[in-house]
This record gives sequence, structure tokens and C-alpha cells, in this order.
Amino acid sequence: MNEEIPQTGGAAPDNLIDLINQLIQPPPPDPVTMTPQTWGWVVLAGLLALVLCGALWRWLAHRRANAYRRAALFQLQNAATTAEVAVILRRAALAAYPRAQVAGLTGPAWTAFLTDSGKATFPEAEATELTRAPYRDETAAPSPALIAAAGHWLRSHRPPAADKRRRLARIRPSLRRATSARSGGRA
Repeated sequence: MNEEIPQTGGAAPDNLIDLINQLIQPPPPDPVTMTPQTWGWVVLAGLLALVLCGALWRWLAHRRANAYRRAALFQLQNAATTAEVAVILRRAALAAYPRAQVAGLTGPAWTAFLTDSGKATFPEAEATELTRAPYRDETAAPSPALIAAAGHWLRSHRPPAADKRRRLARIRPSLRRATSARSGGRA
């Protein structure tokens, strides 16, 4: 316990404060690098980036695939006549389903299609109002129930998976080539 206090050339410390003032500051530690230090972290960061890119791609594809639905819902808010509601529903159906399946439907076949393709039955009274739209006064305003039923169908109909692939193929040429190759060039 006989350690000598090194003299710094000045006067001997008188008290504890003088001793504390003679302490030398330790050197600051090296800055922590933000880059991964091992290959495992690099691989994990790469996998995480791939997962994020895949999720972003799926989100963008889903958003593009449902662009017709958003546009139809926006137009439905501004529809002033029953005929406009009928046109909006027809356009949305043509965008979501193959033209051969939808274009020729009229009257009860059209409303049956709306019932079959939606999650809920298209109400009978609104279906009748919809099928009579071409024969009514051009300025006839749609009933609130028809607007609600049309909005529900626009939000809830789900095209079959094959139709989704076909719709996406219209959007992306690379997906069109892939769909064509899988089906043997029939698409």
C-alpha cells in the first residue's frame, strides 16, 4: 500500500480535489461502425432487402390490379343517373372478368352474374332498377339502395385467380409472356 503518487512537476496535492484535477482523461473509444462485421449479418441484410422488395412488388401489383375498382367507386360517388350506375358496373365487370363472360349479359343474366360474382346476393329491387335503367327517363336519379348495392359489389367481387393473372398480364408484358409460356401459348 506504499504507492507513491507521481509528481507532475508542480506542487504536491493538498487535497482530494487537486488529486482529481490531476487525473488524465482516458482516450475516447473508436466510433462504432454501422456496417455489418460478419458475413452472416450481410446475408441477413440481403435477405431482408429481398423480402421487403417482394412485399413492395406484391403491394404494387395488388394496387394496379384494383385500379379499376377504385376508379369505379370514385365514379359511383358522382353518378347522377341510374344509367350511369349501370355503365359503371358494366365497365368494372369488363375490367375484372373476361369480355366473353360479361359483354353479352343483359337483364336477369346480368343481375345473376352480379349475384354470383359478388360476396352477397345483389338485392332483387335494385337488380330490377338496374335492368330497367335503359328504359327509364335519362335523368332518373338512382335510389340510395342501388348506389349502396353497386358499391358493395364493387368492393367485394373477387375475380377468379386465372382472371387475375390475365388482368395482370395486360398490365405487365413480362407477366404476359410468363402466362403464355405456362399455358402453352393459349393465353
